[in-house]
Amino acid sequence: MCMDAKSTIQAGKAILGIEFGSTRIKAVLIDGENKPIAQGSYEWENQLVDGLWTYSIDTVWTGLHACYADLRTNVNRQYGIEITSLASIGISAMMHGYMAFGDGEDILVPFRTWRNTNTGEAAAALSSLFVYNIPLRWSISHLYQAILNGEEHVKDIKYLTTLAGYIHWKLTGRKVLGIGDASGMLPIDPITKNYSADMVSKFNGLIAPKGFNWKLDDILPEVLVAGEDAGTLTAKGAEMLDVSGNLKAGIPLCPPEGDAGTGMVATNAVKQRTGNVSAGTSSFSMIVLEKELSKPYEMIDMVTTPDGSPVAMVHCNNCTSDLNAWVGLFREYQELLGIKVDMNEIYGKLYNNALNGDADCGGLISYNYISGEPVAGLSEGRPLFVRSANDKFNLANFMRVHLYGSVGVLKLGNDILFNEEKITVDRITGHGGLFKTKGVGQRILAAALNSPISVMETAGEGGAWGIALLAAYLVNNDKQQSLSDFLDEKVFAGAEGVEIAPTEEDVAGFNSYIENYKAGLAIEQAAVDNKKQ
Repeated sequence: MCMDAKSTIQAGKAILGIEFGSTRIKAVLIDGENKPIAQGSYEWENQLVDGLWTYSIDTVWTGLHACYADLRTNVNRQYGIEITSLASIGISAMMHGYMAFGDGEDILVPFRTWRNTNTGEAAAALSSLFVYNIPLRWSISHLYQAILNGEEHVKDIKYLTTLAGYIHWKLTGRKVLGIGDASGMLPIDPITKNYSADMVSKFNGLIAPKGFNWKLDDILPEVLVAGEDAGTLTAKGAEMLDVSGNLKAGIPLCPPEGDAGTGMVATNAVKQRTGNVSAGTSSFSMIVLEKELSKPYEMIDMVTTPDGSPVAMVHCNNCTSDLNAWVGLFREYQELLGIKVDMNEIYGKLYNNALNGDADCGGLISYNYISGEPVAGLSEGRPLFVRSANDKFNLANFMRVHLYGSVGVLKLGNDILFNEEKITVDRITGHGGLFKTKGVGQRILAAALNSPISVMETAGEGGAWGIALLAAYLVNNDKQQSLSDFLDEKVFAGAEGVEIAPTEEDVAGFNSYIENYKAGLAIEQAAVDNKKQ
């Protein structure tokens, strides 16, 4: 018999997931059926300090304390009780970046987030050395760039980790990392489920002339897969999480994970031949592979699921921001006419009208590059709307082209997977703001990827729910049950969502559009090259 939410919390059977996103720290408490029963949050922002994007260590802990305190307040308001114990806890955060620690366990330089792009020289050198695409934001790129820059602190490094790994370490005393997050530090060997021994050896050889008193394998966190023991909350850790002192020590924690991994879990996309697309301010797709790609591609990052399957990731810096700006223009027009503004209605009307447009957008082209777009080879962004005198310029085509533009870069990367690597996918789940207007974003993405797209209501629960599910898998699964089976049978059973398949006309139209799009990239490059001074 299932306990109600209040009884679950009182009995210490609730499970906590906390995720540090780029603008919000969110906590989700779930019950024995893996459903959210309470939440807490805290808004925060990164800062540009000495040319690098960072969050201070003080802000990390202030944010954690405030987020957990908000959860406690909400539990007390909803159920009239205090959280004193939990069945398990999971910590997740933005992947990649650089957090280096010395002897005293103090951070040696300010946390460098995934957003920093100062690592171009290092990423290029390592990609060549490893014969493997190493993105700018990966931890190994940050480390090698610091070495190339001759930074004084490098010789003193004792431990290098990610934000999730750091918080988990302080709460448990364990220097470990979930395999999905670890795969954004250094490439993973899919056979050993550990860092690539060959790449570790090559890196150690590369830096040997520097004479550091450490080797790469000395300073990286231990890699764990989903379901493995990652330690328990220490007495000191309990005080660091709950400053009120009510939470007891001894609670097990699952391996800390990155936001890509928790997104896969929250959309039930960890099984091979499944995938998910997150489409909001930025976008990325994650396709779980049956085997490694035949060769490295600069457009595709290789990471893993939380249980170690290889994942091809296409990460795009831009998605809906330019589209939102155009919708904002229509809002201003309504205000000018004295018409009451309902943004949901504006989005709904404009998005649905886009489906009345030509499948190829009538020849129109949109580039949504608010910022640089590495997948398209652009170091900076210039939002552009392009048309010729003979194109079919009407409102339906105008909105349709901006919807196409929001996923154009995503298509460039995924065309490699589907057309060149012949990857087969059974199901792709979409989540994020692009899909808020029912059916429209799904249909556009289905045409772009030539694949059915599903959207589930539960996808909106986000990464904090995803890491809570991983914490549930640690303590509530049959030890013989795979993570994908656990999700299928105990979390998502009966929640398939709504699926939209692509039509031949839409696919042909998007393919025609993308050829115009690729041909017009020279216009975008010229706009960047001739920027305003």
